[in-house]
Amino acid sequence: MKTDKTGKKMPSNIVTEGIDRAPHRAFMRAMGHDQKAIAQPFAGVVSTGASVTPCSMSLAPQVAAAVKGLASAGVTPFEFSTITVADSMSMNHEGMKFSLVSREIIADSVEAVTSAHAYDGLIGFAACDKTLPGIMMGMVRLDLPSIFVYGGAALPGRWKGKDIGIVDVYEGVGSVYTGDMTEEELLSLEKAAVPTVGSCAGQFTANTMAMAAEALGLALPNSAMMPAVSSARLAFGMQAGRRLAEIIKTGGPTARELITRESLENAAAAVAATGGSTNAALHLPAIAYEAGISFTLDDISKVFDRTPLLADLKPGGRYWARDLHEVGGVPTVLRALLEAGALHENCPTVDGRTIGEIARSAKAPDGEVVRFADKPIAPTGGVIVLKGSLAPEGALLKVAGLKKLTHEGPARVFDSEEAAVEAVRARRYQEGDVLIIRNEGPKGGPGMREMLGVTALIYGQGMGEKVALITDGRFSGATRGMCIGHVGPEAVLAGPLGLVKDGDVIRIDAGQRTLDLIVSEAEMNAREKQERKVDRGKLSPTLSKYARLVGPAYLGALTH
Repeated sequence: MKTDKTGKKMPSNIVTEGIDRAPHRAFMRAMGHDQKAIAQPFAGVVSTGASVTPCSMSLAPQVAAAVKGLASAGVTPFEFSTITVADSMSMNHEGMKFSLVSREIIADSVEAVTSAHAYDGLIGFAACDKTLPGIMMGMVRLDLPSIFVYGGAALPGRWKGKDIGIVDVYEGVGSVYTGDMTEEELLSLEKAAVPTVGSCAGQFTANTMAMAAEALGLALPNSAMMPAVSSARLAFGMQAGRRLAEIIKTGGPTARELITRESLENAAAAVAATGGSTNAALHLPAIAYEAGISFTLDDISKVFDRTPLLADLKPGGRYWARDLHEVGGVPTVLRALLEAGALHENCPTVDGRTIGEIARSAKAPDGEVVRFADKPIAPTGGVIVLKGSLAPEGALLKVAGLKKLTHEGPARVFDSEEAAVEAVRARRYQEGDVLIIRNEGPKGGPGMREMLGVTALIYGQGMGEKVALITDGRFSGATRGMCIGHVGPEAVLAGPLGLVKDGDVIRIDAGQRTLDLIVSEAEMNAREKQERKVDRGKLSPTLSKYARLVGPAYLGALTH
């Protein structure tokens, strides 16, 4: 009988113990496991590794290292895979509708395999945007001893004497449309922008959620910002395997013991302090829900507003994930947060130390990539929540790097991303306009598509902060400018966004945290009585099921 040091029986006993489990043991022997391996604790090793995106192509060697680490520490590893929907390939077309959906599929698949096979612990590898929260959601739902491992970011490219990344290519497309760049130059830029495997090199969604994993205590310290191509990642994989074996045998901590309101606030603070992706405000509530904790957009907003912006990271800042790793990685950010009084220091972690102990032992901020607590880039975080007559449930804006915090102008309304992209390519908009893209929320899209393609076109056309863009869809972590997403309620759920007409005045005041539609109450009442029609065409079975089940963005766009 397998038990941990507390005397608690391990889940894998159900498939290994007793006469009637002889068939199960026979199958295990067919896998190459001997009596010793069958008698040991079992660990699932799940990976989103695939060749569908460069993000996930660094995972296989790290998984192999973790398997060795588990085996060397007396735990029998069982590898399995789950899906990756690559934002890189699905961006700016109908395929993006499946991106957020994939988060739910990943979490469900992790639950299904781990529960069906009765593993005693879990180590999960992920690298592309939705794969990170998907794996973490599955871990927290299962509440086993678990460790999350991020695959790492790509290195920035080099073009015409400066570091570049994928956003430069997106914006280069806009420059070609305006004649400011030739197609030959764009091809040269395209070839140089992403020189290695790994996730996007800036503080976009993947790196943001990897940082959140460390702040939550689910990942080992200093693992998030290490480049994907670093050979040290193999040692980290081995270390993660050995550490998981130790946690399984001692009985914890389990995933839910790490996910508390305080650790969630630490993760939100890390996002705010680094100008991270607005998508974190979608994923943190979802992870919290799996732990039985209500952690909504309103809760995140309070953390964002009390947290200083401390790290100067792209897309709003100057530095890459590689640069942050070189000055101390996430632990240095945590130290800056601790010194700023913005970190709950007693939260436990898979490392065995508290998050405060990790922060105190970290390198001091360098003053450039990570600022000192008393010299922040801004007194509040790089991401804020807006509310007002256009967004009663809230909306998200990344202010890190913004040169102005207010905008007022006439609405230009589009009922889909495609319609907006067509208009932007043709320059059918004016300086000062507020571009509205609606019917792209979790239920209305369905799938809550990211809008990096259209925002990058606008920047490439030199219109950057000269216009604003508002949507009930999402933005990539790479998006910059006056771009407001996650507007709730979404248009198809009778949100005010669905009532906006061309020419209506929209007022944005990031300083006051407001987003308002300047239309009289009488006119809004009249519009409310009009029938709203949204033609989404014939939905695929997956999207149809998702549209029926998915909840609002401010609660994490969950399907259960």
